[in-house]
Amino acid sequence: HVQLVESGGGSVQAGGSLRLACKVSGHLRGCMTWFRRPPGKEREGVATIYPRTGRTFYADSVKGRFTISHDNDKNTLCLQMDMLEPEDTAMYYCAASSSFPGRVIRTEEVRYWGQGTQVTVS
Repeated sequence: HVQLVESGGGSVQAGGSLRLACKVSGHLRGCMTWFRRPPGKEREGVATIYPRTGRTFYADSVKGRFTISHDNDKNTLCLQMDMLEPEDTAMYYCAASSSFPGRVIRTEEVRYWGQGTQVTVS
């Protein structure tokens, strides 16, 4: 069983930065993903990383602004968010999947979810 606990959300002005963290308890052979659900919209995948290789995938909307990383020693997933825009306002979720599709993971491919952390950009 895997447990995911996010932290680091908050409010920031446009152009600012935030760093999200997700503490992972347990072990899952697969990939880790950050999702977000903007107000009134569907949940969408933002970035995926394969911890064993470090390979990453990003949604077009965040390429060049967001960076996903995984600290294998601390078993912690991070999302560095720079040049934030009001459109980035959303609940952000950490997710774990046992699949390896070679792209950003889709919601139906997620096996474990975190509880979410709110990011508000004004």
